[in-house]
Amino acid sequence: MASASVSEAHPDAEEILALVNAQLDDDKSEDVVTIDLRGKTSIADYMVIASGRSQRHVGAIAEHLIEALKAAGVKNVRVEGQPACDWVLIDASDVIVHIFQPEVRAFYNIEKMWAGSPRA
Repeated sequence: MASASVSEAHPDAEEILALVNAQLDDDKSEDVVTIDLRGKTSIADYMVIASGRSQRHVGAIAEHLIEALKAAGVKNVRVEGQPACDWVLIDASDVIVHIFQPEVRAFYNIEKMWAGSPRA
């Protein structure tokens, strides 16, 4: 599991982001991009976009991340896109995570949609 420490209370956006990035790294996610949404939208503070090599890899990344978030005390984690695993969206309150297969990521190109927001 991820080695980032998260406080026992309700983790803040930066703690959740650190956990997400550590877990994505542990699971060998590819092309991880973090977009700082603070001051741009009220949906979240950060958006993280990552790729997996296959449906199985995307599914494993998503499952491990969901488990890590829940273990860290992140409440009401919502998930869309399972079991297809072409594109899994994980809403961890202040951090939204998109995990794509590369061809689906290229098709939707959501990084471009948020291009005006600085990357963290």
